[in-house]
Amino acid sequence: MNMNRTSYTNHAKAWQYAEACELNAEPDYLQAVRKQAVQAGFTQGSVAQGAFLKIVAQASHARSIILVGTGSVVEALRLIDGLGEEGQFTAVDSSPQGADLIRRAFRSADIGHGVRLRAVNVRARTYFPRLNPRDYDLIVVAGDESNYRDAMAEAPRLLQANGQIIFTDIMCYQEDEEAGGVMNAANRSPRAVLLRQLVEDCQQTQGVDFDSCLLPIGSGVLLASKR
Repeated sequence: MNMNRTSYTNHAKAWQYAEACELNAEPDYLQAVRKQAVQAGFTQGSVAQGAFLKIVAQASHARSIILVGTGSVVEALRLIDGLGEEGQFTAVDSSPQGADLIRRAFRSADIGHGVRLRAVNVRARTYFPRLNPRDYDLIVVAGDESNYRDAMAEAPRLLQANGQIIFTDIMCYQEDEEAGGVMNAANRSPRAVLLRQLVEDCQQTQGVDFDSCLLPIGSGVLLASKR
């Protein structure tokens, strides 16, 4: 598809429309949790991204999910809702405040009554080696850039066959949107460099260990499925 100024404008409007539609449909309790998390200093993912995560969890019939993030409270509740009434949800959060917010939000939300919550305040590289291999259906990654590197390193061991890993903010807009994200080659921030390399690595290994696709949802999502 050839892109001109009109096409770019229409794509931007389509993104805004998708966000507005999902915001109007977002439950009141999620909007309250989003506001609370932002006030606590934790940036939350886009509304459309949250809806997408819930649908992926539902459609894949996931029963065991790991969320690696930093105060990713809305993402946690969306994924727990996607689990339905049973399953295991593990939140790995490098900040004690973020892990506590997830615990409190889970207790107050009217979702996932049969879901077992495990929210731990520890870095992924420390916690992941303790987990059983091939025991997880879905891993979602957000927050600090170290989470992305550590999750990709352990995903082949932790995921079941056909399990999926989702990297959020893959365009690197949450850090500093004006820097141009991964598309701007001059942006050499540690986060931009790491995410740019992650996209390239997934493209180069396509069809070997994982199949992957890059999606313009929120500030970018990279979805990879284990073969």
